[in-house]
Amino acid sequence: MKKDRNEGLTRRGFLKGVGAGTLAAATAASAAPSGKKAKSQKSADLSKDALRLGSVSWNFRSIAAGPPWTEAIDTIADLGFRGVELIVAQPDQLDATLAEPHFSGLLRQLGQHKMVVSQFVLFQTVSGDLGSPDAEKRKAALAVFEKGCQVAAKLGAPMINMVAPWPTVFRKKGQDYLPRYFSTETTMPGPKFQYDVPRNLDWQKTWSDFVAVMKEATGIAKAAGLLFSLENHTHTLAPGPDAFLRLWDEVRDPTLGFALDIGWLQLQREYPVVAIYKTRGRLMNVHLRDIDGLAYRFVPPGSGCMDFEGVVRALRDIGYTGFMSFEQDGVPDMRYALSRGKQILEEILAKTS
Repeated sequence: MKKDRNEGLTRRGFLKGVGAGTLAAATAASAAPSGKKAKSQKSADLSKDALRLGSVSWNFRSIAAGPPWTEAIDTIADLGFRGVELIVAQPDQLDATLAEPHFSGLLRQLGQHKMVVSQFVLFQTVSGDLGSPDAEKRKAALAVFEKGCQVAAKLGAPMINMVAPWPTVFRKKGQDYLPRYFSTETTMPGPKFQYDVPRNLDWQKTWSDFVAVMKEATGIAKAAGLLFSLENHTHTLAPGPDAFLRLWDEVRDPTLGFALDIGWLQLQREYPVVAIYKTRGRLMNVHLRDIDGLAYRFVPPGSGCMDFEGVVRALRDIGYTGFMSFEQDGVPDMRYALSRGKQILEEILAKTS
């Protein structure tokens, strides 16, 4: 494997940093169940702390927009983050990412900021058919997933990420992104919570299809030299750690890991601290959010009821050495919200051990 042109943390550096050359051991780069700390990368110079703070690019550029992420990356770097997640929302944005001169400029920009792409993300509009009951649609979605892995590898990202798909037979009028349908106050047109589920749904086949396609996706990621982090959102086939662990028990490949979004989990009234302990040895990525007391809105960090200190302590307990990346819903002043969030987390990091 040739050295990535990105001057930040390369995939090879990511794997070498945990002292192992296999994907099985690479899981420890984020979860480190043995308690070993990842070696620091001189080129990245991220932090003396094994827990690192990052930001998703779509905090400053809409998910649908895709590349180029130039201004978003500059802003995130200026705020002091050294990890960024990049996302595509349409298959053709994969080609746009690699197109020149954009691609060379992107690698150069990341190198100048000493930033890493902590993971490369495929939005539901790219990967959603992995939840389809139609085998041909799943096959087509896997082909796009494979292309996404190729892009991630060229960017030097250690992992490919997606939110777990939901069965595409689940529908709600006016809700293209079904996970967003969760409360009477924010998204429901009437007094009853309801979305369309086929009569006499064969759940066992739905789950078996999901396991099969996740096995294939895991193999594709592995062949590309990547890890595969699957994220929890409501109404999906893996809405939380228990469903993910059931999936993992059937896939049984350490290439596959859990991407925990603490806000989307607490939205479902599950305490993120417990989820971290549940996924010890399988946790690959963490998204940071705050949430209001009614669990209806993702509010700016520090203004809700999220137990960030408990989250950090649990991550330290399991030996997690990956990124904790802020993912913030729209606020009047995104820059201030993330700056404040970074300050809060840095204070917690400084006082916890």
